[in-house]
Amino acid sequence: MAAPVPVDPNRPQGHARRLLELLHALGNEAPAAPMEKARWCLLDALGCGLFGAHQPWGEIMAAEVLADGAQGACSILGTAHATAPAQAALCNGTAIHGFELDDLLSEAVIHPGAVIIPAALAAAQACAASGEQLLRGIVAGYEATARISMALGMEASQRGFHKTSVVGPVAGAIAASVTTKLSLEQMVSAVGLACSCGSGIKNFAAGSGGMVKRMHAGRAAEAAVRMTLLAQRGFTAPPAAIDGTYGLLDAFSGSKAQPQRLDAAWGEKWAIDDVWVKVYPICGWIQGVVQLLTAMRSQGSFTAADVEKIVVATSAFAVKNNANADVRDTMDAQYSIPYCAAVALVGNPMNPEEFAAPRLFDAELKRIAQRVELETDRIADQVYPRQFASRVELRLKDGRTLSKSTLDPHGTPADPCSVDEQIGKFRNLARLSGLTKDLSDAIDIVRTLESRQVSELMRALR
Repeated sequence: MAAPVPVDPNRPQGHARRLLELLHALGNEAPAAPMEKARWCLLDALGCGLFGAHQPWGEIMAAEVLADGAQGACSILGTAHATAPAQAALCNGTAIHGFELDDLLSEAVIHPGAVIIPAALAAAQACAASGEQLLRGIVAGYEATARISMALGMEASQRGFHKTSVVGPVAGAIAASVTTKLSLEQMVSAVGLACSCGSGIKNFAAGSGGMVKRMHAGRAAEAAVRMTLLAQRGFTAPPAAIDGTYGLLDAFSGSKAQPQRLDAAWGEKWAIDDVWVKVYPICGWIQGVVQLLTAMRSQGSFTAADVEKIVVATSAFAVKNNANADVRDTMDAQYSIPYCAAVALVGNPMNPEEFAAPRLFDAELKRIAQRVELETDRIADQVYPRQFASRVELRLKDGRTLSKSTLDPHGTPADPCSVDEQIGKFRNLARLSGLTKDLSDAIDIVRTLESRQVSELMRALR
């Protein structure tokens, strides 16, 4: 048996403890600006969840959960079913993360909504929380997601861990704890328990990814809720599990961790202000490429048949990890710069059906994808991951070269989607999910959620 690690009872308060105290205080009062952002993050996640619930992975997960027979009042999105809190979080997290449409925190390189929203939502339904308390939980969860991810740095990701499912259980437990109004010490225990649940590898990005990435957010949300409920019952955990010896930061990032980022510059800006609302159902690194090609195509000065070569210049990370032109499944397509470029030139990249069979095997798309050449762009490398820059050149058969570049794709904080665009995205995804009812009531409830009950919102989505 290994010798216990010595503990200094006089050790100064750590960065993580201060962060938890600050986040816990948001449960009593959160500023108006991040609360306003939180409501639209919630609506965006709900739209993603309604659509993702009817994808094969969403349906399989719901069937598995319902087969368990767990009883509870927590809604499974896209269905009329209810189940226990952790099981609902599992289904809804899988659904929200189900088609690469859920939001990102750009510099932190992590998906917050697919974990925070289902965890906070399940906690809210389990304790009949108010809409206002749900929004507070979301604000706290997004803040925790960003700060813990930034403290981890890029080491864990570069070693093959998926930060959404490493950080997600911890940040989700904070969101659920704030929503449930746990005491500070109960929340510390929930976080300590959740730190032992961080996991998830990125083998899905190596080709033929299957369905596993969709589940990463669901499992993180499930763990977040389960650990919160255990802490509420009195199950305890190490109080320094984030930044202590052998804690989350130490285990995943070692000497490259930056624990000072956990509580640095508190209140100067809010993480939820850094949210990137996705326009296309594809990997974040590729959003700018598709946006540029779509804009060039709309000018009408060429057709796909005129294109001899497509040069995409972007970060070295994207060139290394998103170059596969021979796609086999939906995940492959959503992570392939060549395939997405082809869709942008001859299809509708906003349509999820472009990234599913039988479209994946379209001969014209395959031909165009083979004409895509990737190269590293110096500027894109310099600004990554704060920004996702890209440059596109179309070399035409008549000798012309058309070029366009962006530092900030639409939907990012520098070029954000409007509220009307977010509402439009929600309505479209709900329609694609097969939901035929008018969702104006649900949208109105989200607009006025501080004075409404979460149960009203969930009824309006059925």
